[in-house]
Amino acid sequence: MYVGRDLTELGMIPKTKWRDSELAFFHHALQQMTPYLNAEGQTIHREVIEEIEARGGLKRNEADYTHGTRVFYE
Repeated sequence: MYVGRDLTELGMIPKTKWRDSELAFFHHALQQMTPYLNAEGQTIHREVIEEIEARGGLKRNEADYTHGTRVFYE
């Protein structure tokens, strides 16, 4: 289950200030709803994708004993 800021709150701050877990969660959620999104939803999803790409993806560079190499939002 996602525990974090909702899309209403995140809509008021630039995508560059979103956490990786927020980008991962909303990318996944919007990806599942792609066929049903209106123009505004498609724009938000595209901006999320562009921010993920600008950060070089959502992979962590190193794993340690508490974290793997994938970003989890649960």
